[in-house]
Amino acid sequence: MPFIDLNSDVGESFGNWTMGDDEAIFTSVSSANVACGFHAGDPSTIAATCRAAVAAGVTVGAHVGYRDLAGFGRRFLDCSPTELADDVLYQLGALSAMARAAGTTIKYVKPHGALYNTIVHHEGHAQAVVDAVKAFGTDLPLLLLPGSLALARAEAAGLRAVAEAFADRNYTPEGTLVSRREANAVLHDPVQVAANMVRLATEGTITAIDGSIIAMPAESICVHGDTAGAVAMAAAVRAGLEAAGVQITSFA
Repeated sequence: MPFIDLNSDVGESFGNWTMGDDEAIFTSVSSANVACGFHAGDPSTIAATCRAAVAAGVTVGAHVGYRDLAGFGRRFLDCSPTELADDVLYQLGALSAMARAAGTTIKYVKPHGALYNTIVHHEGHAQAVVDAVKAFGTDLPLLLLPGSLALARAEAAGLRAVAEAFADRNYTPEGTLVSRREANAVLHDPVQVAANMVRLATEGTITAIDGSIIAMPAESICVHGDTAGAVAMAAAVRAGLEAAGVQITSFA
């Protein structure tokens, strides 16, 4: 039986500002990318998210990002590699404390937003993320875009690099994500998304924005928690995968 991980970005509420429905999406996913306070999330939100993940039997991962609350971590920050490595390590330490208090530990790391996209090609920032994970001292797996520079740097450093695909995002024919600044970057039809993810899990391919079929090697599928209809989409993806004989299980 084939198997694949299903993950979601969670813990992104801040104060009175609510983002997503984490507890509802935990009924569908196997891994939780928990915000660490730099792009989203406040201490109480992060702690509550860790407790909810433990209660649901969902694996906790660190969703580290640029120090950019106002921009939700979706803006590039031209910081030095040393500063970025310190920022990532700081976030890992903060989430580690919250996870431990909730009765679990961090099992993997996934960069967020602009940081995730930047380290596809930015040598300094890609190495900074890898250096921070190594400095944390537990050799956590890194969840990254297939073919990214960071993925290669992680493997070279002896870390496990796990490739992922995005259920709710459109891809270019070259296999990169369509920019959110462009039309049709985000997918909203649960039926279409589920069918695409079943093809990914069973054939290793997906449909790009121009209708072409492209190779997409991935061990994990992400449904963004802040996407409209995320809970229904995650449920549809899980149902479609299970109907196709694919087991949902955390890679970590």
